[in-house]
Amino acid sequence: MIKVMLAEDMHMVRGALVALLNLEPDIEVVAEVSNGTDILATAQKFRPDVAVVDIDLPGKDGLTAVGEVHEHLPEIRTLILTGLGRPGNLRRALSAKVAGFLLKDAPPAQLADAIRSVAAGQRVVDSQLAMAAWDSAECPLTARETEVLRLTAEGLQAVDIASRLFLSVGTVRNYLTTVIGKLAARNRVDAIRIAREAGWL
Repeated sequence: MIKVMLAEDMHMVRGALVALLNLEPDIEVVAEVSNGTDILATAQKFRPDVAVVDIDLPGKDGLTAVGEVHEHLPEIRTLILTGLGRPGNLRRALSAKVAGFLLKDAPPAQLADAIRSVAAGQRVVDSQLAMAAWDSAECPLTARETEVLRLTAEGLQAVDIASRLFLSVGTVRNYLTTVIGKLAARNRVDAIRIAREAGWL
């Protein structure tokens, strides 16, 4: 029996996925969460074989949470679900060492098969998304620039970002200026939009 933890913030979608997966003779959903903040603690408690995680969760995004799971519980395999097939998201997921990446509109049987493959140690990636990622541009931002932009997108001011990242306010502003230039954006808001549409945030 493959033990699965499901992280999805939309209650109706989560309920439907749990019901469908529990119909499979070899899959059992042992835990479910509605936000990214609870993923690690829940995984530590229930020790699933596979964690199926929505990429866009409140509290903490799915990829960040998955990274924590890999750090503390490397034996748990992870499968990311996304409603947006952005190539940049796939690149981020692969760099976070997820075992699977699937679009939410995939047929239920495909999700069950993906869980089985991931549990067996294989990597599963939506084929159309893989081709799009192959053709897409690399993110031009450094890890620190991306982090500063992500915190800006969350609504933090330069002084708050500086405090969180142990930087000076001037350094944070310099990072944001560099980001705007690299993305050929008009301003911070435009930079956030460009990065989100490319799947870099």
